[in-house]
Amino acid sequence: MIGRAKSGLPRMRLDERVREIGPASRFAVPVRGWIRAIRDGLGLSSAQLGKRLGITQPSVTALEQSEAKGTIELATLRRVAAAMDCTLVYALVPNKPLEKTVRERALAVLRRRRDPIAHSMLLEGQAVPEADLEALVDEFLREVNPRRLWDEP
Repeated sequence: MIGRAKSGLPRMRLDERVREIGPASRFAVPVRGWIRAIRDGLGLSSAQLGKRLGITQPSVTALEQSEAKGTIELATLRRVAAAMDCTLVYALVPNKPLEKTVRERALAVLRRRRDPIAHSMLLEGQAVPEADLEALVDEFLREVNPRRLWDEP
């Protein structure tokens, strides 16, 4: 897209990195959680994992339950992963490209700003065609700090 603001370049680079990750569905958490799935896959008992972590077997069970409920701390999950010779991978994966989200937000802001005067412009035969909105979004994004897009409701 032509005329991308400098602030859009890091966003586009991040979009590229996220695209390399693939869809978030690839990382759906197993029903009992990753700790239990990996531990079972390795053939480790909860007592054996506990010994590697320096905790008791009931504490391992509590960790697995905490992970399954989504309440485990990242630092704890990282420590458990290391004990099973794994690497914790942590990422927020946007549902759509960040660039698209920002453009959609800019378009919504432009429309909201335009609506109060759009009716009178339409009556005067001066309405901005929908096709021209993409150009307006490009210009708007060049002129406005993207952080300002999120100030409005």
